[in-house]
Amino acid sequence: MEKENQYFKKVEETYQFLKEKVSLSPDIVITLGTGLSSLGEKVKKVKSFSYKEIPNFPVSTVETHKGELIFGFLENKKVAVLQGRFHYYEGYSTKELTFPLRVLTYFKPKIYIVSNAAGGLNLTFKSGDIMIIKDHINLIPDNPLRGINNEKWGPRFPDMSRAYDLELRELFKKVAQKLNEEIKEGVYVAIPGPSLETPAETKFLKIIGADAVGMSTVPEVIVAVHAGLKVLGISIISNVNDPDNFKPILFSEVVEQSKKTEKRLEKLIRAFIRELSL
Repeated sequence: MEKENQYFKKVEETYQFLKEKVSLSPDIVITLGTGLSSLGEKVKKVKSFSYKEIPNFPVSTVETHKGELIFGFLENKKVAVLQGRFHYYEGYSTKELTFPLRVLTYFKPKIYIVSNAAGGLNLTFKSGDIMIIKDHINLIPDNPLRGINNEKWGPRFPDMSRAYDLELRELFKKVAQKLNEEIKEGVYVAIPGPSLETPAETKFLKIIGADAVGMSTVPEVIVAVHAGLKVLGISIISNVNDPDNFKPILFSEVVEQSKKTEKRLEKLIRAFIRELSL
């Protein structure tokens, strides 16, 4: 109980630190994943912080994650952008890795947009595809809501039947159609990592209904839903592996494919934000 009370106090303390330095309350929070940091450069900045200078923030150990929190305007909407995230495989608990988002929920945003790079499991997908997440499977052996529930933050047992907002997904598809972008839709499975999947594990993940696999996103989405935010989740499909014709996966190739797709996704997200009614 003492540990959880300390966590509650740290969230409050970090929120007060940011609130004193930032006059803007974001309506949209965006988390940018592997190789997807360029969108942050398009924000008209009001204030930005290195994660290292924010009290109680974890520090990213992944080179491809920039580690900066930006407050500002994107397509005339008030946003907070997390350039880089934290992962269970870095040694953080899911409570720790979702700490930045939990702090930002104190600003009462309405929408959470989360992106990641993922491996394709659906054999109709190809490298460079963009997939809207319609549902997820959590195989990370932890849950950010485990322990004492803070009733101010959300209900003890949040409903996850509509974790990924249908209206947001439909709007994103309409925007993609206007831009002549083909969009996939599927189920994302989160695994602990950092080791990549074996052929047998890949086959298992396909059997249980996953279309894409990654090592992030699900803990953040649980916190966002708990706090009452509407969620849009997007995966860049970095590679596709057939368990019956398995090829080695190199993380460098995952990053490279994300970079190649980055500009397309940036264009889509900006057009989507333009269309939002807040």
